[in-house]
Amino acid sequence: MGMQLGAEGAHGKNSGFSESSDINVTPFVDVMLVLLIIFMVAVPIATVNVKVNFPDSNAQPDTKAAAPVWISMTKAGGFYIGDRRYHSVSEIGDQLEKETPVSQRETTRLFLRGDAELPYKQVLELMNRLRDGGFYKISLVGHEAVK
Repeated sequence: MGMQLGAEGAHGKNSGFSESSDINVTPFVDVMLVLLIIFMVAVPIATVNVKVNFPDSNAQPDTKAAAPVWISMTKAGGFYIGDRRYHSVSEIGDQLEKETPVSQRETTRLFLRGDAELPYKQVLELMNRLRDGGFYKISLVGHEAVK
């Protein structure tokens, strides 16, 4: 609570001060501005997840993933879930939909490995098929760069 000068002047009960029940919003505004700046900086960083040249990477391996699903694409046109071979993008999507309950699809972590000479269009087609099936946590895997 704050105090403010009243109309009583120096002759009043509290020497001219009366209680004020106004809320001081300055600290609240300061905190909101700091949070706004944090989000303005963090959101663009978080939305750029796909590298164009992904075969080499110096990023540290992710150790938080519990049971990842590895999907591989070869230059010759082979598609794999783990070591099992499939012949098309739709077969990969159908198999993952059969193996994964609908309630777990949004949280299932998929690691996509593609040959460096694979056309970008093929990688994007597979990612689109996986997203259509409800899988949203797709990570691209690259070769760890030698320093």
